[in-house]
Amino acid sequence: MAALDAIDSYLFSLSRAFCSPLAIFVQIQGCAICLFLALGWALAAYVRNREINRMKSSMRRGNSFAFLCHDINELEHSRQVQLPRVSVVMPLKGFGEHNLHNWRSQITSLYGGPLEFLFVVESIEDPAYRAVSLLISDFKGEVEAKIIIAGLSTTCSQKIHNQLIGVQNMHKDSKYVLFLDDDVRLHPGSIGALTAEMEKNPEIFIQTGYPLDLPSGSLGSYCIYEYHMPCSMGFATGGKTFFLWGGCMMMHADDFRYDRYGVVSGLSDGGYSDDMTLAAIAGAHKQLITSPPVAVFPHPLSSDLSFSRYWNYLRKQTFVLESYVTKVNWIMNRALFSSHCYLSWGFVAPYVMALVHLTAALRAYVKGYRFEETSSTSTGLILVTCLAVCTLTELLSMWNLTRVEVHLCNMLSPEAPQLSLASYNWLLVFIAMLVDNFLYTICAVRSHYSQSINWSGIRYHLKDGKISKIDRNKAMGPKFTDLSGKKLYGKKASPPKGSFVISLAQSLAQWRQPKKYDV
Repeated sequence: MAALDAIDSYLFSLSRAFCSPLAIFVQIQGCAICLFLALGWALAAYVRNREINRMKSSMRRGNSFAFLCHDINELEHSRQVQLPRVSVVMPLKGFGEHNLHNWRSQITSLYGGPLEFLFVVESIEDPAYRAVSLLISDFKGEVEAKIIIAGLSTTCSQKIHNQLIGVQNMHKDSKYVLFLDDDVRLHPGSIGALTAEMEKNPEIFIQTGYPLDLPSGSLGSYCIYEYHMPCSMGFATGGKTFFLWGGCMMMHADDFRYDRYGVVSGLSDGGYSDDMTLAAIAGAHKQLITSPPVAVFPHPLSSDLSFSRYWNYLRKQTFVLESYVTKVNWIMNRALFSSHCYLSWGFVAPYVMALVHLTAALRAYVKGYRFEETSSTSTGLILVTCLAVCTLTELLSMWNLTRVEVHLCNMLSPEAPQLSLASYNWLLVFIAMLVDNFLYTICAVRSHYSQSINWSGIRYHLKDGKISKIDRNKAMGPKFTDLSGKKLYGKKASPPKGSFVISLAQSLAQWRQPKKYDV
């Protein structure tokens, strides 16, 4: 009994301490962060919803192809034959459960102009090589596609190396190059929409988009969804943005042919992150980055995405801030590092204090203390109530943006299984918010002091913001990637036949089955 009284006394003292001016400031700051996120998501939802209304208005005017373009006259043959050639470069690594669906959505684009697809792999031993070989054979004569063997990178990340080898092999007449990750699920009109924006505004340096995560049900998948959501407001501007996502980047092909602004040299000379490097180059040369409102892509996460795989993904994301191109870029990254760490723990701290206030109030109620004896507890409950209201506002705004983006994706891909919010667990979303923000600072500090990272089985070491050393050891690396659960290594490949055809057919059949998010 004496021990319980001592715990109560300490609990009440802690609750009183959390009512000091500094503690109240921290809790008010937590409420402000919630409201800021809620406002940002509300504005992002407005931009996406405006595009939905434009499509609906176009459909009411008799345009049944509004998911391709708002003006049906643009689909006339005389306009389609004038469309510029686009080369789509896809750096691949491994093969997983969603890759076939994603690749099919990319090569079955309804873009009316000349289009080529360049699948770039490190070697024929990569499991993606055999999978893509079969896919290309299925569409032989229907699409212009080929596989390119890039070999091993020596001065930059393997992904950047694959991208640069891809642009070296693109058609000489290509006006634009579109870089896509293999986890991007395109809409039928995505390539056409991106190209149309580039044609309307030649000043655009890079066009980008952003994924809509579809959590698989595990806490790790919800942590990734929550991690991506704050960034989504930077991509939902409907125009100019300072953000860049490497999963979808359309650029002028001549920028690579002539190394304008140092894009090739900047990437190849120790480049670790393609999007961060190109964003730094754009900022240094005051070049325009835009993100059209239709550039939001469904991103199903692996059905077996474990918490450890989420941690590895977070490590890679925080490690990006350790790479830089210029001194200004280094300063910007340090500012992002510091502010993100501060805001992450500034977001979590009020919930820890709220838990103490609630526990103290419950114990005071059980003990039957008078109001005068628990005034600090009453103050704490007022702070808890404010935090609860702000949190509900934030979650409601997040839900609304997700709802709008799900609706937009369904309209942009009318032929695909319709996405739904029914599979989202909003209690897990709230838990993921706390877990992700708590771990971010720990992860960022570790990345800062380690200066090395294991990315898809390859360990990169940084020095002065650039890759200085690359270690390859399959025995020490992971066998699966973080988000999509892709198998990274395979045996030396031969032309696909026999049992492999059967296995891919089974994968395709599994893809056609309704998923949790295809309700």
